[in-house]
Amino acid sequence: MTFAHLFTLFFLLVAALTVRAHDSQEAVVEDFFSGNSNHTNNWAVLVSASKYWFNYRHMSNALGMYRTVKRLGIPDSNIILMLADDAACNARNMFPANVYANTGHALDLYGDNIEVDYRGYEVTVENVIRLLTGRMEPSVPRSKRLLTDDRSNIFVYMTGHGGNEFLKFQDSEEISAHDIADAFEQMYQKKRYNEIFFMMDTCQATSMYSQIYSPNILATGSSQVGENSYSYSNDNDLGVSIIDRYTHYILQFMEGINKTSHTTMEDLFNYYDVQAIGSHPGVRSDLFNRHLSNTRITDFFGGVAHVEVTEEELRHVPVNTVQEHFETDEIRQIVKAAPPMVLAIAQDTTQAWRTWGSFGVLGLLVGLVALKR
Repeated sequence: MTFAHLFTLFFLLVAALTVRAHDSQEAVVEDFFSGNSNHTNNWAVLVSASKYWFNYRHMSNALGMYRTVKRLGIPDSNIILMLADDAACNARNMFPANVYANTGHALDLYGDNIEVDYRGYEVTVENVIRLLTGRMEPSVPRSKRLLTDDRSNIFVYMTGHGGNEFLKFQDSEEISAHDIADAFEQMYQKKRYNEIFFMMDTCQATSMYSQIYSPNILATGSSQVGENSYSYSNDNDLGVSIIDRYTHYILQFMEGINKTSHTTMEDLFNYYDVQAIGSHPGVRSDLFNRHLSNTRITDFFGGVAHVEVTEEELRHVPVNTVQEHFETDEIRQIVKAAPPMVLAIAQDTTQAWRTWGSFGVLGLLVGLVALKR
């Protein structure tokens, strides 16, 4: 074999490796930023519908979910927290301004950074339905509105006392399964969501999603019709149950999830332990258009990491406007969530492709010339 042939093979090998490396880098970037969901923003609606001190655990349930979605990247501006009672400030609370979900009192769920949007007697069936459907009075501030669109993924969590197709509010009124179903249908007709994940922790919880008929909704509940949902543990210092079993095990599972996790909804549902929970949790996915094994938990519990940029739009936008757009908190969260490898690839892949691509093409031309000689 002549030197020319060796020279040609060397440059062809370089070109092949260049293309393969580029494809691999593109796959990493696409996998992180694109995923398989069409949403561009995440919202959470968290409702504790019970009042009175002995329902401490329902407030703890909602606050546990609040801490989880906030930790995974959903900002307070996209979280609607509704607490029917304020156990933290109850005179019987020997830990004033604190709410705990464990007997060791290691983690205060109330904390300094909590933002309650609806509290006390503001938590009503009417306000929940108005919130979901967007039928608000003009005087209602933005912080109490669900400002979603057809690219929004929404996590709706409700906890309290319930029965067959109803959930009690304030121990004085009820929201029915038909109310929930019709509210979701109005949201669909008004293009207020891309996908909804509906979770219920109450007795006979699965009955609350039995009437839903709108598309792209995934639902789960803590117990079947005829079953009760049970509390997890009692606190001797507080004298009440401090969290429900179902929510406790959900939160326990979520502690192993981070912003870039590839854990799926199927993994979450497979984690259900009937013996530990004390009831049979249910899942309804017939209205959902994605397979559970392809649906990441962070599609609902986490802050979105999907960025869409079109050159046509940016060409006509002043530089200072583009700079302000990319300095928003949402973009900062995406950058923080992205692995260093992804950020490095995203910044350097274009320049590297041009450099190595030119080198590979040059090698190919040199090799062809050498072969002809």
